[in-house]
Amino acid sequence: MQDIAKQDKSFLLRAENITLRYGQKLILDHISFDIQVGQITTLIGPNGAGKTSLIKIILGLLPATSGDLKINPTIRIGYMPQKFNFNPIIPLKVSRFLSLYQNIKSDDIVGILKEVKADHLFHSSLATLSMGELQRVLLANALLQNPDLLILDEPLQGVDIIGQIEFYDIVQNLRHKRRCSILMVSHDLHFVMASTDHVLCLNHHLCCQGHPDHIGSHPAYQSLFGDALSKSIGIYQHHHDHVHHDTFYESDKNK
Repeated sequence: MQDIAKQDKSFLLRAENITLRYGQKLILDHISFDIQVGQITTLIGPNGAGKTSLIKIILGLLPATSGDLKINPTIRIGYMPQKFNFNPIIPLKVSRFLSLYQNIKSDDIVGILKEVKADHLFHSSLATLSMGELQRVLLANALLQNPDLLILDEPLQGVDIIGQIEFYDIVQNLRHKRRCSILMVSHDLHFVMASTDHVLCLNHHLCCQGHPDHIGSHPAYQSLFGDALSKSIGIYQHHHDHVHHDTFYESDKNK
């Protein structure tokens, strides 16, 4: 992992040719991308494509076989895991859970819960929470680090459609209020295309990447997710009055 603090302040993280092998099995094949400051980047791909492995490499939990991960050493990373296991028999309240690993005041916990629209859960037991409520508490937990980069690994599994819409609204508000970058792993293609700035389409290698306005028509994207689904994405795309200057490109073009 290299220090980029003095090289380029326009991005928080740069992956260059990240490759991961388990024996003869190739999990990640020369993955390269940037995470820009203040940008929402979404990582999509089929099951078993290597998404969680890539997140683990970024978090320093798994060493890459080869390649460079350049990251600003001063940044703080907040992480919301894909799965969270706890013993429902143990009476653990939300307030206690959020103060387990940090010396944090109750007022600060309430403030963070308000950011994720979950302050009414302060006195609730984790065991009584719905899936959507638990996800908001886990998001609040990730915010305790006051992160520059917020990593969300499949944050909406098991959450109903209303909860998904509300969650994405919360994420957008966090990005603007905290001015943090967000890297999100998701299977929710419709909401992804409406809520992100940059899409990384992964299937062991980066098939394509770019702004969602462009990537939905990319042949590699359509090959992975189906032409009919890819075309339907357009009706969910966001509307705005600003111009995007980035364009998609095929990451495996020269292979």
